[in-house]
Amino acid sequence: MRLAYFDCIAGISGDMALGALIDAGADFDLLREELAKLPLEPFDIEVEDVETNGLNAKRVEVRATAAGIIRTYASIRALLDSAAFPPDALDLAQRIFRRLAEAEARVHRKEIDSVTFHEVGAVDSIVDIAGTALALTMLGVERAFSSAVPTGLGMTKTDHGAMPIPAPAVVELLRGAPLYSKGVPVELVTPTGAAILAATVEGYGELPLMSVQSVGYGAGSQRLDFPNVLRILVGEEAESRGAASPAPRDSTEVLLETNVDDLNPEVFEYVIEELLAAGAQDAWLAPVVMKKGRPAVTVSVLCSPERVDAMRGILFRETGTLGVRSTEVAKRALDREVLKVETAHGAVAVKVGLFEGRPVTISPEYEDCARVAREAGVPARHVYEEAARLARDQLGDHEA
Repeated sequence: MRLAYFDCIAGISGDMALGALIDAGADFDLLREELAKLPLEPFDIEVEDVETNGLNAKRVEVRATAAGIIRTYASIRALLDSAAFPPDALDLAQRIFRRLAEAEARVHRKEIDSVTFHEVGAVDSIVDIAGTALALTMLGVERAFSSAVPTGLGMTKTDHGAMPIPAPAVVELLRGAPLYSKGVPVELVTPTGAAILAATVEGYGELPLMSVQSVGYGAGSQRLDFPNVLRILVGEEAESRGAASPAPRDSTEVLLETNVDDLNPEVFEYVIEELLAAGAQDAWLAPVVMKKGRPAVTVSVLCSPERVDAMRGILFRETGTLGVRSTEVAKRALDREVLKVETAHGAVAVKVGLFEGRPVTISPEYEDCARVAREAGVPARHVYEEAARLARDQLGDHEA
């Protein structure tokens, strides 16, 4: 399994990600040729070698005439489809923009297809995102991980006026990820960079167990007191299956529970979504009968000890409960690996659970299936069934 690790030394932006991937070995001439397929106003893309605080890096610059076009998510989706990129690259570029559109829709309380992009709808941002998707595909990256992400602090100017750092869209995109300011009064993470992480990264933390084959540095444009670079390491997963997963096979987790008898039932879906977005491993509801025969709902959350305070905060704020009980539980998880299969309508990731090194469970990723089904106009269950069948075929005789 081929891995990429985003080492966010100075945060991440679209041009930094593209520069780092080119520096790591993505063919720039082929990238330029593919990006020329985008039906955009005329643009040129250049890469230069720069030095930042002693580190050599690639800086990407996209030059285009300002056309003043404000694009919607629907128009960008159609624009990417018309570019005829390789299927994996197109799928990834669409996924990055969808995550960005979903975040903007939550921030501005809009329907997703009505979301408009100002800075991110500009030519340079579209090229950065499409180029990053193409470069990751060229390098054969199948799984990605990231370090904790420094965001910077203070305020920044946007087309909407002054905005706090990190920007609201960045916060939405990186919910559940470990963030810190680094004490720098500069925007270190752009919405484009955050969307790339949100769409590609499986987990955040230390460098996973991998054999590094290439390293790339992408330079930002700000002058900082430390190297303003994003480093991307590319290589092969270690032979030990599951070693790249940030969680151990045996672990101690925390089960949080609270009984709620006075909440509008329509709100429970939102509560579960908030818990999962903030890093819960699982969250679920169960009907119960309380004293005096009152019907109620038990909200249960499974999380790591580090996430307990965040989970309790959501339960108190969103349910109005007066108390949350907690219990430490021992958890044993199957080792797992992720396969990528190409269905008739698009690429889908499939989680495979391993017991004593042999596959025992196959589970296509719901979000991938839903996205592919929505874009192709077919039932999600058909995509799910096809992805599961393709994964079984790929495993062949290794399946238990």
